[in-house]
Amino acid sequence: MAQTFEVHPLNPQPRFLRQAAQLLHQGGIGAIPTDSSYALVCHLDDKAAVDQLRRIRGVDDKHQLTLLCRDLSELASYARVDNRQYRLLKSATPGPYTFILQATKEVPRRISHPSRRTIGLRVPDHRVTQELLAVLGQPLLATTLIPPGEHEPLNDPQEITERYERLVQLIIDAGACAMQPTTVVDMSAEEPVVLRTGGGDLERLGLSAD
Repeated sequence: MAQTFEVHPLNPQPRFLRQAAQLLHQGGIGAIPTDSSYALVCHLDDKAAVDQLRRIRGVDDKHQLTLLCRDLSELASYARVDNRQYRLLKSATPGPYTFILQATKEVPRRISHPSRRTIGLRVPDHRVTQELLAVLGQPLLATTLIPPGEHEPLNDPQEITERYERLVQLIIDAGACAMQPTTVVDMSAEEPVVLRTGGGDLERLGLSAD
């Protein structure tokens, strides 16, 4: 049965975040708010947790998972970017963008794309997510909380609890959050390619959907 933490969306209680981080360190799967809907998250280095996250979400190893990072200081450990790419990333973070980047050798193969060796990375602009990442001290592995066979992410913490309380170990209830998906930009090649338009403004990146 999941442990639910009701937190203030702008001033989350540190005690609850510490308890949530402890459950994640112990291999738990969590449902947490972000700036683009709720997400399923787990500890980056826990293979069993990663496998369980994929089962709950109903996706295989070809589904690109995303690293939720507090800021770009963690970038070098997980992705290879040049100066031009870094400037683009810096202009858009934090915010509702997901960037597909070339993974470094330090990234476990189980969490990168199996054929392309890429990793999704984003820095969410949500106070609760930011504070949880600060307490945890490292990125979280994440995927949008979309039930198998459905197309829309879940946004109501009460519905999430009803449907997932026996599947996950923790739920952080910070109220409803945005329902718009992130803008996805593939930066694994020489020129950035917009794969999906969402909550992130392309003009902020100097890009267009064409």
